[in-house]
This record gives sequence, C-alpha cells and structure tokens, in this order.
Amino acid sequence: MVVVQGAPASSANNAAAGSDTYKQLAIFGDIFERVRAQYVTPPEDKKLIENAINGMLTSLDPHSSYLNPEAAQDMRVQTKGEFGGLGIEVTMDNDLVKVISPMDDTPASKAGVMAGDLITQIDGTEVRGMSLTDAVDKMRGPVNTPIELTLVRKGVDKPIKLKIVRAIVKVRAVRSKVEGDIGYLRVISFTEQTYEDLQKAIKDIQAKVPNDKLKGYVLDLRLNPGGLLDQAVAVSDAFLDKGEIVSTRGRDPQDVTRFDARVGDLTNGKPLIVMVNGGSASASEIVAGALQDHRRATVLGTQSFGKGSVQTIIPLGENGSLRLTTALYYTPSGKSIQGKGITPDIVVEQPLPEEFKDQNVTRGESELKGHIKGPEEDAKGSGSAAYVPPDPKDDVQLNQAFKLLRGEMANAAFPPDTNKGVPN
Repeated sequence: MVVVQGAPASSANNAAAGSDTYKQLAIFGDIFERVRAQYVTPPEDKKLIENAINGMLTSLDPHSSYLNPEAAQDMRVQTKGEFGGLGIEVTMDNDLVKVISPMDDTPASKAGVMAGDLITQIDGTEVRGMSLTDAVDKMRGPVNTPIELTLVRKGVDKPIKLKIVRAIVKVRAVRSKVEGDIGYLRVISFTEQTYEDLQKAIKDIQAKVPNDKLKGYVLDLRLNPGGLLDQAVAVSDAFLDKGEIVSTRGRDPQDVTRFDARVGDLTNGKPLIVMVNGGSASASEIVAGALQDHRRATVLGTQSFGKGSVQTIIPLGENGSLRLTTALYYTPSGKSIQGKGITPDIVVEQPLPEEFKDQNVTRGESELKGHIKGPEEDAKGSGSAAYVPPDPKDDVQLNQAFKLLRGEMANAAFPPDTNKGVPN
C-alpha cells in the first residue's frame, strides 16, 4: 500500500476541474431531456446526440468530426481505393450527371456507356434535383447487384436504357503518359493503391523511353486533396535515396515521429518538377515539401492549400469512428505547412476561363473558420486558385514545366541546387 501525505496542489486543481466538467455535463443532460420532452415536434434522439458530438468536435477545428457508421464506411471505401460500382467518372452538367469517361474493363464500359452521355435516371428515379454525391451513392452498391441507367446521347433520338451489374471497381490513384521525351505522373489521391500504381507508372514510362532519351518527370499534385500519410511517405521515398521525409509532432513534446527515406530512387535521379496549386492539400504537401527541402525537385505552380494537421481515426461502438486532429506535420527543414502551404520555387499563375472569373475558386486552410493557426502562418495565409484546364493545350503551368525540362526555358530555380538541401 502506498500512502500519499499531502496531495499536491495540482491534484486539488485537477479535482476541481473535474467537478466543473461534471457540472457542465449535468447541464447538457438537463437540456437534452428538456428538448426531448418539450420541443414542438418529437426529435430523434440519435440525431440529437450525433449533432451534439459533431458540434463539440467541429468547434476544435474543421477536420475533427464524428463519423456515423455510413460515413465511416464511406471513408474506408475512399482510402481503400476500391468499391462496388459501375466504373465511370462523372460530373454535373445542367442538373444532370455527365459521364467524363468510363474506366477500362469495368461494368460501365462493357455495357456501352460512353464519354459525354448524360444520365437522366437511376433505377427510374430522376437525377434532376440530386446532388452529385447523392447520384454517385445511388450508383454504388453491393457487388453483383443490378442497376438501370437511362442515358441521353448526342446524335441518338431516344433515351437509352442500360441494365448493368455492379462489380468491384478499383480507382486509379495515378495516371501517367509519355509526352515525347518526358514522363508525366499525375497522382490523383493517396489511397492504399497509390504507391503501387506509381511504381507501375514509372516502369511503364521507362519501358517506352530509353534512359538516355528521357529528359525527366513531371509529378502533378494539383487538385490532389491528400489521403493516407503512409502513402505520402512512400511516394516521396520513390524519388529520394536518404533523409527525412516528414515528421509529426503531437500535444506532448515527446510525441514526435520521424519518417525517413530508404535507398533507391525509382527515377534514377532524373530531373523532376512537382506541380501544386490551391487544390493540393495534406499528403500532397508532404510530398512537395520533402522533395523541395531536399532539392530533389523544383516545385512549380501556386501556393498550396496549407493543411498541415494529422487526423487519427479512432474506431467507436456501432461501427462509427472519431476523426480527431492529434498532431501537426513538419517538412524536413522543420517548417509547418499548417495555414501556410508550400510556396513554389517558380510561381506560375493559371489564367481562369471567363465562366470562372466571377467565382471564388481559391482554396486555402487559412480561410477555414476555426482552423488551427500554424507556427509559420502569416497575414498572407495559404492557398490559391484550384483550377486545371481540361485541355492540356491551355495548361500554362504544365507547358512551362515541359519547356524547363527540355531546356527551352531557363529559370534559376531549375534544376535545384542540391548543395542547398537540408542535411540528412
């Protein structure tokens, strides 16, 4: 038995604080019961509690939240990079769902869905009036279940009805192509598939272009909202041989985790340009920051989003989850991106088309209400326009990256001076 004589003042303070907390919880319980008993229409207990929990979490920062079972499952689907569905990329067009393209070897492509098709009905329900999210949710579902789409196609007089059976669809996290003597890599999101897809893409480029002919690579992280931390580390490691990639620091000064690169640059040290804009956030910024700090790449574009916080997913009862901000991450040079973002070595603005000029397409963490103020954050804040032209010919940022790699344009920031990289 341990006897403590004279409990320290801090214990007394903690006890007092605990007492105050229980008093506040008692007030919450009182209000909850009064709402249940006296509100003009009987409320649903589950919704009241969920909203109260979310109110508590969203008061902390914009990225902490409670995920009910449906939202938690949707998040697991997104991070896994595969789901039961049809395999089409879609957008909204005049209140209808427009097919951007069917993915190869998926139920949609096999059934004859074509790029440009307008989806007017899903299982007999009119699409007009739905949000894009609602429409996508209706098209997804358990594997081997049927769905009927009604399509309007240019040049075809009557609507087309297609019956399709859902299957496992794997979302490509990385897209690649060869532009003459340059390898182009676009990382769309950081899911469980990303690093594996990147490896395949790099091998495919190297198989098509001899090493002595390959001028270098463009790594396009624009409009990439982020995703899994371990995948951001793996993607960064693909271009590095050594050194720190990122570190995370939590509430406790001792709570520091560092992630380091391993030997083996998959691109054999070829010149590299990383592109970012206001749509590049979180995991994208980890990659851009690591490659910039080590002077492995030149970063081109506009200021990135500035989300430098780490969310931990904590499983809860009844299949719900708690998404809680538990740390900030820091680039190899020790800088926080929170509320600041990645500043490109070469700033290249992308002109907006007329239809977007009256709209606010700027995205940035520093504009979010209740965001955590970052150590490096200043009055300028973070973020920039989140727009990439659909036609590569209009893509000023991409074309400038190509010109730099081919030596058709000069800039002091390219190639980067490796002697100025952070110590390893």
